[in-house]
Amino acid sequence: MTIASRAAEREPLSGMTDQSLRVPVQSAVRGILLLVASTVFFSLCDVITKYLTASLSAVEIAWIRYATFSCIVVPVILFSKGAVLFRSSRPGLQVLRSLGIVGSTLFFAQGLRSLPVAESTAIYFISPILIMAMSILFLGETVGWRRWMAALVGLVGVLVVIRPGTDAFQATALLPLLGATSWASGAVVTRKMSGQDHPLTMLVYSAVYGCLVLSILLPFNWVPPTAGEIGLALLMGLVFAIGQWLVVLAYRHGSASAIAPFSYVQLIWAGALGYLVFGALPDGWTIVGACIIAASGLYTAYRERVRMLEARARGA
Repeated sequence: MTIASRAAEREPLSGMTDQSLRVPVQSAVRGILLLVASTVFFSLCDVITKYLTASLSAVEIAWIRYATFSCIVVPVILFSKGAVLFRSSRPGLQVLRSLGIVGSTLFFAQGLRSLPVAESTAIYFISPILIMAMSILFLGETVGWRRWMAALVGLVGVLVVIRPGTDAFQATALLPLLGATSWASGAVVTRKMSGQDHPLTMLVYSAVYGCLVLSILLPFNWVPPTAGEIGLALLMGLVFAIGQWLVVLAYRHGSASAIAPFSYVQLIWAGALGYLVFGALPDGWTIVGACIIAASGLYTAYRERVRMLEARARGA
């Protein structure tokens, strides 16, 4: 789960514009704490996902996650905000966006079958760089040399983690990279729709469309789960829903450019929980690569903020 974007958050929601000059410090701190809390839940979700991949297919795991998420989110939004949030001005783009997000979930879950949680998470965090590159191609955005250099550094970090051409390389390491690419595609569509639909409308459509797509694939990937696996899968869906909601709350209290960089705290939780549950400590190369990727993403977020403030100053 970029959202987004989430310079790595799990759900890139439109309509969350930067208000850094108007957001009180106390509120911004609350937003940061909420986002950090969401990374704990997302890491727990990833750990449960990896545990379940030993016996269930990635499609089945993703379907249970989305089905649980839909059963929680849709009624809450319906009763609290009304059916108006189920209407989209760009339903076609909503479908494309949902496909990108579902694809990222499937690729990431499949990668967790053979990769440690920390390594998969580190590779996945290249998504902000991919979003920047795709925004140039599909949205016509301009990027200065500093952010291009940050992008190259981020790619170096990914190469350090997966180490192609060495005995440590695993082809399955490409799966979280494909997941990050799929996620970035969804995030770029989100940017294109910015301001056209309510953020919660985006959340509803991603949940419902994701569930529908996975329901079509489910009969071809069904493995009868045990009672314990059903319980864990439902817990995974609940944890995922809580994480998503914390992200929504976080962006109500702080600007995207101010709090999104704190999503990199998830790298710490991924390593710690991966060790506690599976006894898998990330090796030195993974730690170095993760630090490079995080540094690249943080600098990219910083440059985005500087660029936005400069544009605001020119418009004042």
